[in-house]
Amino acid sequence: MIRSFLNAQIRKFGRRFNYDTSYMHEICAVSPGAVYGLLKLPEFYRYRGPALGQPVWTGALLASTLDGDCGPCAQLVIDMALAAGADRETLRLCAQGQADKAGAMGLGFRFAEAAIKADPMADKFRSEIAREFGGKCALSCAFAAASGRIYPVLKRGMGHGQACQRLDFGDTIVTLAA
Repeated sequence: MIRSFLNAQIRKFGRRFNYDTSYMHEICAVSPGAVYGLLKLPEFYRYRGPALGQPVWTGALLASTLDGDCGPCAQLVIDMALAAGADRETLRLCAQGQADKAGAMGLGFRFAEAAIKADPMADKFRSEIAREFGGKCALSCAFAAASGRIYPVLKRGMGHGQACQRLDFGDTIVTLAA
């Protein structure tokens, strides 16, 4: 009974975002308890801080997800960001490696890239985020930088990972370098 309920919720999520949830169904078949752990992950990475800092957080989550190298996961982040009102052009600029031209979203993107790579520039970007958007926003970007890779890595570990190659921004398809 619990598996039926969980699978119904998983299917609903998949339909909403046109997202392949087969790995989630596989987790449910093996262990419904593990699905509960999976369902708690958004509580961790969705800490966003103040509304003013949403573009910064979005950039950080996109950078972390792209670093995880999973096309469907990156597409999901893009689709969810667009549904929440994110600017498609700044998302595209970030995905194409032009985050320096993407304003606040680009700042979050560059912060996450630096934090993931242990680049000392992460401190500069974090300070800039905190100065412009507040400490809660800087913290939310740290959460996003740390967590965007969880799903791509989990999916690869289960044999469901796919490399980022093509992302759809609604009005533009972007092919990323391998």
